Amino acid sequence: MAEPTSAGDLAGRVFLITGASSGIGRIAAGVLAERGARVVLACRPGAKGEEAVAAIRARHGAERAELLPVDLRDLASVRAAAAAFLQRGLPLHGLINNAGLAGASVGQVTGDGFELTFGVNHLAHFLLTRLLEARLRESAPSRVVNVASRAHRSVAGIDFAALRQPTRTRTGLHEYGVSKLCNVLFTRELARRWAGSGVTSYALHPGVVATDIWRRVPQPLRWLMTRFMISPEDGARTMVYCATAPELAGTSGRYYDESREARPSRLGEDDALAARLWDESEAMTGLGAAPAAGAL
Repeated sequence: MAEPTSAGDLAGRVFLITGASSGIGRIAAGVLAERGARVVLACRPGAKGEEAVAAIRARHGAERAELLPVDLRDLASVRAAAAAFLQRGLPLHGLINNAGLAGASVGQVTGDGFELTFGVNHLAHFLLTRLLEARLRESAPSRVVNVASRAHRSVAGIDFAALRQPTRTRTGLHEYGVSKLCNVLFTRELARRWAGSGVTSYALHPGVVATDIWRRVPQPLRWLMTRFMISPEDGARTMVYCATAPELAGTSGRYYDESREARPSRLGEDDALAARLWDESEAMTGLGAAPAAGAL
């Protein structure tokens, strides 16, 4: 299937977006549906996801949106969601790993015992992507879009031991930066390992957006931060661009900012670190053997 080339050209294409009950994920889902795509909103169970699906259906038709419940804090939930999607028999032309959180409190972990921000922002999406790999390959040309952040530039490395421990910092913003570096590295390594498959990968900075991602940052810091941020409508643009722009066909593993290719941090281009992260993530999710201990 040829890559889409203009507005309204996404008929027959299917996109799965995590965290699409609010913020830039919800905006992007609406934009894709308006262009003719079928969107699967992978959200935490509850009224917000149901409302988001209902809003898209009311505007674009019942066939344009459906809900896929998932809790990214629980890898068993991720596995169940992937299995539920595969059972529907749909193709998958775009997997948009958008959901995330920032500002985890000291001592927080996922249900599987990983540092909360890393577990939600990277590890759950790594597992979801791998579980949907075969469907993405069958549906090629297809894309994996990972929502990262300029915050990946703020960290000096990855302490792999810390990823298996509770959040250490009071604001959780260091852990957020680490998770966003993981998003960039995962994109790069995915491009290398899946080269020639027809599945391409993109990481992006959506802008500093005033959304629920900052809900765990304590007040009054959250209020001070969000008052200077951009709108979700502006923040969704680069995500949709990476998921659909025809001029990106054939490129893979790159990082985008304001709908333009940008260079990530030095660590974001570290191929050895990207390969290490992949191997560690496989071990953490039960997809591979545990690599050697240590930090890089």
